[in-house]
Amino acid sequence: MPLITPEKRRRGIYILPNLFTTAALFAGFYAIVQAMDHRFETAAVAIFVAMVLDGLDGRIARLTRTQSEFGAEYDSLSDMVSFGAAPALVMYEWALRDLGKLGWAAAFIYCAGAALRLARFNTNIAVVDKRYFQGLPSPAAAALIAGMVWVGIDNDFTGGELSGLACALTIFAGISMVSNVLFWSGKSINLRKSVPFIVLIALVLAFALISSYPPGVLFALFLVYAGSGYVVWALRWKRKYDARNAGGFVPPTTDTAASATAWPEADTTAEAPTPTSDTDAEKDNAGAPPRS
Repeated sequence: MPLITPEKRRRGIYILPNLFTTAALFAGFYAIVQAMDHRFETAAVAIFVAMVLDGLDGRIARLTRTQSEFGAEYDSLSDMVSFGAAPALVMYEWALRDLGKLGWAAAFIYCAGAALRLARFNTNIAVVDKRYFQGLPSPAAAALIAGMVWVGIDNDFTGGELSGLACALTIFAGISMVSNVLFWSGKSINLRKSVPFIVLIALVLAFALISSYPPGVLFALFLVYAGSGYVVWALRWKRKYDARNAGGFVPPTTDTAASATAWPEADTTAEAPTPTSDTDAEKDNAGAPPRS
């Protein structure tokens, strides 16, 4: 018996979706190189570009039916570079280097958090609630880091002036990625459903707002998103605490995510047993069948 069957030998790799994954990987690597050259604003923008490309590869793979197990694993490794190593190194070079051991420890906490989040997703693929992410999505965590660098440079701050705040934000992002706090995924939105005309106007205004001051608006949006999970968690805890003290009955929540068990951070249907990367939004390709 041959070591590789003729069917597997003839199996190729789909170019289109993996081309976008490669572009996202390049953007993350480019961010690292620019940070080493102290071009931190360019590095921050490159991380945001990687986010956009990372959100496209899964959708393209699903639309063109070019999913594959290779593509899923390749995408996961690309995410580790673009949203794990790159933001940690950019922040370290910009603001954390002068903090000594505390600085590199904070950067490592973020990098390890991204890696653990990917590993948890790949092992929890069988339990799904597509409405929520468990822990902060790694692209959102990367946006927090890149957004702070971009805003700081745009307002003529040096990394040393914001080193304390940068350290706290980096640790917060790293821990949030591996927490059990629930974050809305947006997967329940049906893009094929008709909406009122006012929704289109709101989208136009949103794009206009972002274009007016991209660094500040993007950073503020992801900062609000990062805090939203903790606000919802606090409200749920307070509701249960008040009901318990009042001796009342707390009705079981319809959220399967509110259970004590951990569940993955991306939308995956029953027809997709193959682990994919977390991201994007954490991502639509996580909800697609394996790219074969």
